[in-house]
Amino acid sequence: MLSVSEAVTTLLEQGERLAGVETVELIDASGRTMATDLVAPIDVPPADNSAMDGYAFRFSEWPGAGRGIPLSQRITAGAVPLPLEPGSAARIFTGAEVPPGADTVVMQENCEETAGEVRILKRPDSGANIRRQGQDLRTGQKVLPGGRRLRAQDLGLAASLGIARIQAYRRLTVAVMSTGNELRNPGETLQPGQIYNSNRYIMKAQLEAWGFSVVDLGVARDDPGAVREMMVQGAEQADVVMTSGGVSVGEEDHVKDVVESLGSVDLWRIAIRPGKPFAFGQVCSRPFIGLPGNPVSVFVTLLVIARPFLLHCQGANDTSLAAVRQRALFEKKAGAREDYLRVRMTEKGLELFPNQSSGVLFSTTWGDGMVRQRPGEEIHSGSMVEYLPYAIFN
Repeated sequence: MLSVSEAVTTLLEQGERLAGVETVELIDASGRTMATDLVAPIDVPPADNSAMDGYAFRFSEWPGAGRGIPLSQRITAGAVPLPLEPGSAARIFTGAEVPPGADTVVMQENCEETAGEVRILKRPDSGANIRRQGQDLRTGQKVLPGGRRLRAQDLGLAASLGIARIQAYRRLTVAVMSTGNELRNPGETLQPGQIYNSNRYIMKAQLEAWGFSVVDLGVARDDPGAVREMMVQGAEQADVVMTSGGVSVGEEDHVKDVVESLGSVDLWRIAIRPGKPFAFGQVCSRPFIGLPGNPVSVFVTLLVIARPFLLHCQGANDTSLAAVRQRALFEKKAGAREDYLRVRMTEKGLELFPNQSSGVLFSTTWGDGMVRQRPGEEIHSGSMVEYLPYAIFN
């Protein structure tokens, strides 16, 4: 079996930029991947402006504490100031452009205004409280690299430059299907031997949260013909075909055989717990990802193995994860596989959910992340471990 890192590397090496480039309105670009570098077309701020409400004047003309300076103008944000008259001050508000000739702003708390003049009660520092032109961004500066998945702060930065549209990769389309005669959808009545299909909801919700488009194919019966028909349909409609279940070694696990008949299985079985039966290959010249059948295995392998591949196919350059070192409040013996333990953070450290079975889906909602336990690593109470909060997978 390949290690998790070997499996991810293999997928990334085989992954291609499947999504084309299109022009996207900035307001609709959250979660999209930049196709080109974004270069600042202007300075930000475009001119010197006041960092607070107060009074702008020329520092060299300060007459001394408590002595009056005549007010020559009032400048609000968005107004165009006049050149500052010699020996005068200007009433100015936060964000307003500093008038030519002024080089210092004094906060209003240190001033008294009466009868058309202002008295500065405390000697200011020269140049105080002015946000200089270009102190945030300079014209020609690269501010966002191509391959960046856009977050709220990235969109805000682009907006501050006046960018209305960007070049981004098209949303990757993933066709998802579940397999199993036992599966029923919520709202239907369960008969003996049946269970509700939670994997469908895990896959669709997580893929959409990552910014992908999803083609929901539904459930294929445990029949090679039904599985084949649905896979071909998925390959016709999507960039990637993803299944849950049917990739293990049971007599009714038909997915692997069908994939081999339609393309190839290039990777099967990973040294991960939960999720060992993970598969990867090609279906009708489309990438194929075969997730295990147990719901926790689906959740873990989707985050840890499928995520970097899918983001890479949509143009993202960095798909790595940075674990946080935290204190464990539990004991866990070493194993031969890389184990992803469902935990939650407390004031004292990380608590372990008592049942780590791949079928106990509640363990994923009870906690707020996972501990990555490396092969051969023993965990003792008080050990510093690799903690992966769910938030870093967004």
